[in-house]
Amino acid sequence: MKETLIDLKERRSCRRYEARQVERETLEAVLEAGTYAPTGHGTQSPVMVVVQDPQLMARLSKINGEIMGTDRDPFYGAPTAVIVFADTEYKTARQDACMVMGNLVNAAHAAGLGSCWINRAKEMFEREDLADLRGKWGLKDTLEGMGICILGYAAERGCRPAAPRKEGYIIYD
Repeated sequence: MKETLIDLKERRSCRRYEARQVERETLEAVLEAGTYAPTGHGTQSPVMVVVQDPQLMARLSKINGEIMGTDRDPFYGAPTAVIVFADTEYKTARQDACMVMGNLVNAAHAAGLGSCWINRAKEMFEREDLADLRGKWGLKDTLEGMGICILGYAAERGCRPAAPRKEGYIIYD
């Protein structure tokens, strides 16, 4: 348990990545951790889509940037993205998908990878210009984009140290 607590304290969002791709074995270990996230009533309702194709990564990053109102790369040069979808047929869909995202970023750190939770997945996958991907991936209409976990090897100065924890974070009754 000690190592888990250390990983949780040391994990930071990475905003600069090396170009090299994540090895399959490492990626699969991180994805497996995502599948073990707690879900309401054990439904395992979220769906993860892995993207590693450089052209598709560039397309998705550009669209995410447009939604954010910037032309910079909101994926920070990461070579891999795991898009987590919430199945809105379930009452706990969004919470379930958030737990998957949490497991992904924490497992990535434990596996020696950098990661960052990227928002705007919902807005991205509501767009008509990404309908081709929804169809290619066989996504049900009830699946809503929840988050994008970008993954890769952290480049120099890619992760900042943790800020001190705020006062009043925990209140005891």
